[in-house]
Amino acid sequence: MKLIIGITGASGVIYGIRILEELKKSGVETHLVISRWGRAAIVQETDYSVEKVASLASFSYDEEDLAAGISSGSFKSDGMIVAPCSMKTLAGIACGYADDLITRAADVAIKEGRKLVLMPRETPLSAIHLENMLKLSRIGVVIMPPVPAFYTNPRNLEEVINQTVGRALDQFGIEIEGYRRWGRGI
Repeated sequence: MKLIIGITGASGVIYGIRILEELKKSGVETHLVISRWGRAAIVQETDYSVEKVASLASFSYDEEDLAAGISSGSFKSDGMIVAPCSMKTLAGIACGYADDLITRAADVAIKEGRKLVLMPRETPLSAIHLENMLKLSRIGVVIMPPVPAFYTNPRNLEEVINQTVGRALDQFGIEIEGYRRWGRGI
């Protein structure tokens, strides 16, 4: 399996980082793009360095490198996850305004009929945000805000993050350790 991962400047970069960690454990080939503001959020919100995050990926690209392989429909992938997805990135994808490598790779996923999962992180949501999400959902993009699941009775933030990451990777049929599904005897 081969997945493209985008990390943008919305709060919640730990979701993208944890996704990369789990995909590395699972042996999935990953192609990472971190936006300028994603880099700033990594420094602000985590103890990770940008270099450490990039090292979790099989391949890493500069967001301005529109000549990268992942910008072409001829690049075969199984899909893309943008975690977190800023409202700027969401709007760019919704309007087909592919001015950086994250929005271009997402545009390619859409035009090639590949799975695209966006984890938008914003609150409250404006009508513009909701309209952009609806527009993308109608064409098959998975809109998956990182909303915590409390039915698992999480004991700490780590468990909340892992549950959300498990749910996102479930979209690609990837099982991770510790992901708990709804049901009796959870």
